[in-house]
Amino acid sequence: MAVYTHLASDELAGFIARYPVGALRSVKGIAEGVSNSNWLIETSRASYILTIYESRTDSADLPFFLGLMDHLAAKGGPVPRVIHDREGRALRTIRGKPAALIEYLPGIAPDTPSPEQARAVGAAMARLHADAADFPQTRRNGMDLARWRHLLDECTPAGLDRIDPALAPLLGPELEALARDWPSGCPRGIIHADLFPDNVLMLDGDVRGLIDFYFACEDLLAFDFAILHAAWAFDAGGTFRPAIARGLAEGYGGVRAFEPAEIAALPLLGRAAAIRFIATRAWDWLFTPADAMVTRKDPMDFARRLVFYRETGAEAFAL
Repeated sequence: MAVYTHLASDELAGFIARYPVGALRSVKGIAEGVSNSNWLIETSRASYILTIYESRTDSADLPFFLGLMDHLAAKGGPVPRVIHDREGRALRTIRGKPAALIEYLPGIAPDTPSPEQARAVGAAMARLHADAADFPQTRRNGMDLARWRHLLDECTPAGLDRIDPALAPLLGPELEALARDWPSGCPRGIIHADLFPDNVLMLDGDVRGLIDFYFACEDLLAFDFAILHAAWAFDAGGTFRPAIARGLAEGYGGVRAFEPAEIAALPLLGRAAAIRFIATRAWDWLFTPADAMVTRKDPMDFARRLVFYRETGAEAFAL
């Protein structure tokens, strides 16, 4: 989340008035994240998140994202409902950009997850995969290997060198290996594809909210777990936390058993997850507007994870 589009107070009030949510009381911009503009909205009835979808989010994909959220919420999952306006629409426009109002869910994103929290989020991901199995829409992964290559090409070797001279030499052989060895025969389905700790809201050890579905797509279920692992199983300094890895595996496997092909594929998929976030973070590092209210994230955090997965292999996943 972030704020790229700046709105006047009368614009915000007029927009919120189109929804049956009560009178606007307060608005606060949200700085975290990198993709869309977001505000915390307080009304006389409840709290909501207003999202304006910026250029990285294809407006043609929004019915899929919003429909998936409503589908998962209706299944009883910890997913926020999309608020429909007085005309029944889930999606509106403001400043010529698509926008939606989303239910606010209480909870705290864990800064330093515990093994119990890791177990809970692993189970929540497995339930999400099961609940999404009968979702009638689909979407190809717009953040796949071809897209990673494109983003890194736009960064250019010189740009990557400005981030760290070791980055480009590390990525070249790994991209070739992924193109050559990408797993086949693993189960596919709808995945979240971005389940970092800041996209999970927890209270008393329970998952109360899974948020930010704007990379959701159809892909390998095991790739979603590899992203989860890469996002959760390392501390802020990049040190691997084996107890967290075990918690993630136990939580997920307690709801949905991994197939043998998935277990065999996870070491490669861990490297793929690392490269996926190196690519987007490197692009953001070089091209984020200077006046954007957003904190850039260091791509080298995931370069170190890539090296770890390459050196550690299957042992990292505690399966």
